[in-house]
Amino acid sequence: MMENQQHQVLTPKADVVSMGDWMVTLLLMAIPVVGIIMLFVYAFGGNTNPNKASWAKATLIYLAIGVGIYAIS
Repeated sequence: MMENQQHQVLTPKADVVSMGDWMVTLLLMAIPVVGIIMLFVYAFGGNTNPNKASWAKATLIYLAIGVGIYAIS
């Protein structure tokens, strides 16, 4: 007789990004060239919090869409 076995996958939880860290991040985004460079660092850097990395990747996608729409019009 086979038993029902449930396999539980444990995924590591990322630390919460603090409000101060977000304030510094948004301040850096306000600096024209530095902001774009930091988006790439946050998105593809190895030591970045996964939540901030996902935010940076989504921001880069929106930026690419905006540039694409601007180029078409």
